[in-house]
Order: sequence, then C-alpha cells, then structure tokens
Amino acid sequence: MGPGVLGMTRILIADDHAVVRTGVRRILEDHPNWSVVAEAADGKDAIAKAIATKPDVAIVDHALPLISGIEVTRQIRQRAPSVEVLIFTMHDSDNLLRDLLEAGARGYVLKSDTGEHLISAVQSLAARKPYFASQACEGLLKAFLTHAQQFDQPLTSRERGIVQLVAEGHSNKQIAQILNISIKTVETHRASIMRKLDLGSMAALVRYAIRNNLVAA
Repeated sequence: MGPGVLGMTRILIADDHAVVRTGVRRILEDHPNWSVVAEAADGKDAIAKAIATKPDVAIVDHALPLISGIEVTRQIRQRAPSVEVLIFTMHDSDNLLRDLLEAGARGYVLKSDTGEHLISAVQSLAARKPYFASQACEGLLKAFLTHAQQFDQPLTSRERGIVQLVAEGHSNKQIAQILNISIKTVETHRASIMRKLDLGSMAALVRYAIRNNLVAA
C-alpha cells in the first residue's frame, strides 16, 4: 500500500522535545502533499497514535521516555504493519542499527544531518523503500541482512528495552502493562538479563544501563 488518499503522505512525529517536533513539522509541511497527522511526546503515546491514525511514516526518536524507540518500532510493526518507521537519533552505533533492524525499522537519520536527509528518508519510506543516511549504515544493513557480520551484543533488543524500564524505576507489573506482556514473561527476561550480564544487584544493572546509553545518567 502506497501513500494515502490522493497521494497524500501522512506522517507521525514522536519526540519528547516540543522544539524538535515543531522543527521537524515545519520541514515536512513545506513539502507538498505531506501532512503531519499526529505528534507524540513519549513511547506509549507514539504506539497508541500510530495504531489510531495509521500514518504512512512514523518518525520515532530513539530516546523516547517510557518506552524506547526500538520497542515502539517493534510494537508499531506488529500492531500496525502498514506503518513504516524512521528512527531519528543523536547516536550512531552498530548496536543501535542492529536493534532497530531487528525491530522492523526501515530508515535511520541522525539529528545532526540536514533537513534534506529527513525529506529523502520520508520520500523513500513512503515509497516502501529503506533509507539509511550514511554509507556506513548501508554497509551495516547489508551485513545484517546477509548475516555476514556478528554483532557483539549480549542482550536482545527486547531485553535492552526491559533494562531501560527497570533502570527508570518501573515495577514488573508496570513493565508488563507498558510492553503488553505477562508479568511472568517480564520476570523471565529479568532473570535472563542478570544471568547474561553476570550482575548481582539492581545498582549494577542501573550502572550498566547508564554506561550503555539506555538511560540518562
């Protein structure tokens, strides 16, 4: 399925900074036949609005509060598969790219890039084509798709999302509600995380989360 009615491309912007959302909206709405149909300031709201409005493209900040951009991507792709997800991030790393590809994102733009990259990315995703702003990203994408490269990351992207929520102080019950999974599944993931990372305390888990940019220090 291509762009919406009469060739209009419908877009959702999810970023916790209002000034960023406003700037992105201005860049996008200067483009003919593009419409921003929803904005969200946290991950939970981003998922709900993506399901409710079914935009052609969801521009998702990697570092969203409450639910990370990677987990937002996974849930949007599962619950509204017609929506293409473009990750908008300040960080450029192999592990992040691996996680977003696993979650189902098909585009990746750095916040430090020019507006032209953002426009090109939306155009590509609206046409159901992937977009990665740098040659380095394209090389990593090729390696991921061909399984030619092994990424050194002990946790799955779902486990990394749980680490973020635990480190932010959420209980198992709250995490289960946020991620739409059972409390027992959360407990299983937490046990697996502690075992994989060989951690003995919550304080050690929080330090791991900060060191790996899963939460702010």
